Amino acid sequence: MTDIREVTVDELKHLVSERAAQGETMLLNMGPQHPSTHGVLRLLLELDGEIVVSCIPDIGFLHTGVEKNMEAKNYQQAEVMTDRLDYLHPIGNNLVYCMAVEKLCDLDVPPRAQAIRVILAELTRLGSHLIWLGTSALDLAAMSVFLYTMREREKILDIFELVSGQRMMTTYLRPGGLWRDVPVEFEEAVYKFIDHMPSQVDEYQDLLDQNELFIDRTKGVSVIKSEEAVRWGITGPVLRAGGMAYDLRKALPYSTYEQYDFDIPTRTEGDIYARYAVRVDEMRESLKIIRQALNKLPLGPVRSNNRKYVPPPRSELGVSMEALIHHFKLWTEGFTPPVGSVYAAVESPRGELGVFMESDGSAKPYRVHYRTPTFANLQIMPLLTRGYFVADVVAAIGSIDIVLGDADR
Repeated sequence: MTDIREVTVDELKHLVSERAAQGETMLLNMGPQHPSTHGVLRLLLELDGEIVVSCIPDIGFLHTGVEKNMEAKNYQQAEVMTDRLDYLHPIGNNLVYCMAVEKLCDLDVPPRAQAIRVILAELTRLGSHLIWLGTSALDLAAMSVFLYTMREREKILDIFELVSGQRMMTTYLRPGGLWRDVPVEFEEAVYKFIDHMPSQVDEYQDLLDQNELFIDRTKGVSVIKSEEAVRWGITGPVLRAGGMAYDLRKALPYSTYEQYDFDIPTRTEGDIYARYAVRVDEMRESLKIIRQALNKLPLGPVRSNNRKYVPPPRSELGVSMEALIHHFKLWTEGFTPPVGSVYAAVESPRGELGVFMESDGSAKPYRVHYRTPTFANLQIMPLLTRGYFVADVVAAIGSIDIVLGDADR
């Protein structure tokens, strides 16, 4: 069998088609709108009976040109588009974009804003893992878990709506801090959620770990160890399930994550079950981080006082003509960062999410490019499926937690 790393996709497609034409194998199109592919994805499967010989992912069906569109807008306008990339990680998308702008402009972020960013980022991680757990279990015919995880995710969305007025696409984080401070009900709502959530995570795990069909479909299936994952540029739970404890929140702390005590869950088996176990443990660690941040949530402002890049408080607009003019100019003309380029990265629920941003000194970014985990993770589908049954392909896709909006930019 030809090593897939030694040939291009076109060459691999030719090899697959040639074998199929000779009657050695059968070609099967899975997609581009198969209900179990977590987005508009096409997989070209080469089968020998029911065994997968090769699997070629074909993406691009959800391409929106977000990166180029962002380059046509000023820095404030462009942030709105970040929510639409990984639509299960919108606040994290806001965060990495704001971090890049802040790095470019040398903008400070007040301590209270940093703590609230951490709380909301971890709630977003929990919400994403809940979606992953519910849909992946549903793919394997475990319907109850899906209903339970959606119930808890609704509570997270209620918190987002409380602070921003929106349930998903909040654009609540802004360069230099936040859009506004959280309401007085925020702390009580989050405490109530994190007090309730640990027992629910235990319930999910009890339901699945005692399900023999789930265990048979996940243990020892679609194995990839950390050494191979590193060679393919894989990060996040897929890498940690193979044995490597690499997490950007620990390796390259951002947003004051170095102040919080939490562990990096890992497994060594590298199979579907290991990836499931890592994500469930990560949910517990996120709850620990949120509680620590809430317990020492500082008082103070939530936006930088750097008026060159940050609009004045809304309370000043009715009493200060200068504040009104400044607000108007920032939102119509934008601000102009110094010339330069930066790279910022966060640990998304799927792995390293990074953004490269370059400024030419104008009010619009000269270049915006994302390094997204889903794009990298999809590369290993041939490794995860080769030699397994075609029925295992659905479980393999679910285990790497793809979001096609994250890959097709």
